[in-house]
Amino acid sequence: MADIGRFNRLQVLKHTGFGLYLNGGNDGDILLPKRYIPKNEPSEVGDWLNVFIYFDSEDKIIATTEQPKAKVGDFVSLKVIAKNNVGVFLDWGLPKDVLLPFSEQKRPLEVGDYAVVHLYLDKHTSRVIATSRLDRYLDKTPAHYKAGDKVDLLIVERTDLGHKAIINGLHWGLVHKNEAFKFLRGGQREQGYIREMRADGKISLSLQPIGAAAADQLQDQILQKLLDNDGTLALSDKSTPEAISRAFGVSKSNFKRAIGGLLKQGKISIHSDHIELL
Repeated sequence: MADIGRFNRLQVLKHTGFGLYLNGGNDGDILLPKRYIPKNEPSEVGDWLNVFIYFDSEDKIIATTEQPKAKVGDFVSLKVIAKNNVGVFLDWGLPKDVLLPFSEQKRPLEVGDYAVVHLYLDKHTSRVIATSRLDRYLDKTPAHYKAGDKVDLLIVERTDLGHKAIINGLHWGLVHKNEAFKFLRGGQREQGYIREMRADGKISLSLQPIGAAAADQLQDQILQKLLDNDGTLALSDKSTPEAISRAFGVSKSNFKRAIGGLLKQGKISIHSDHIELL
């Protein structure tokens, strides 16, 4: 039986003038249209192909070698491109768009909006459906991260405390306001770090490395940048957070701590509009 909404490795059964038929098991023969037949892979009878399986606009199971923007089980940000009396339709990179029903929306959506959704297989229709109600698909068991661990983040939404984010596609976390030193929006993917595993089970996140090792690393980066720029750098403790973020990808407070440490070590001097290597 084919795994709908995911990539499958299926065997070629026969050639036709309009494509290949693949062995879909209990789902019967599945067509791979001619335009999707890979030119650099064997595709003779008996060969195996890696294909994505979904329902086409005529509600027939079909195969493609195109890469969708997401598969069943993923959390992803997708654009609304159509709306009807059932819900909105999202562009997931395939000819037939994926439905986000009104009942699965957390807020009203219009054409042109983006929504962070989870893709799942509807057990009644076997169709791929999107939902904005993410809680039920995240891991509820206690997480086992450690402070300082590097993680992948999907920013979901802004709250009064900061930005909620999904950690490694598994758990909720929060980038607190004082850690959001650059612009963040729902759907943005960022590399992050575990700041704190709280006693209440909640996870605090940082967008930059933490701890003494991270501070040493930033100081090394600043010294190297100074060497690369003839001993001067047009940044100081008066520079804007945006300029510092562009140069080093860190917050202004961490940059100030780093150059303060270098000043105490006698390695640099700090001026109003630049720092200088001693």
